[in-house]
Amino acid sequence: MASEKPLSPHIQIYRWEITMLVSILHRAAGVALAAGTVLLVWMLLALASGEAAYECFHKFIAGPIGALLLFGWTGALFFHMGNGIRHLVMDTGRGYAIPAARRGALMVFVFAVAMTLLVWFVACPWQ
Repeated sequence: MASEKPLSPHIQIYRWEITMLVSILHRAAGVALAAGTVLLVWMLLALASGEAAYECFHKFIAGPIGALLLFGWTGALFFHMGNGIRHLVMDTGRGYAIPAARRGALMVFVFAVAMTLLVWFVACPWQ
């Protein structure tokens, strides 16, 4: 006899919400930050290894692929930071109502984009 109980829901059943997206991207940003740390380790090893090793690193990081990786790492840093701040606010008991949760999630995106662009325009690595 077939059970009348519904199957366990999965991601295809739920309607995508901005809060769901922020939660998933928070985890992805954490992974990107951990993976991007490889660039930092490479830079430190190159600095410790001498001028030729650092020149190799600089050539890569100043190129389009290196710049794209650094830009993504910066975006992931600010996204992860913004969502961490959002969670600290939620730890105080605020921001759980649906409109406030959506507004907070949207603010994380705005913060991440604004801060990433600000850092890259202030740092101006292409000049």
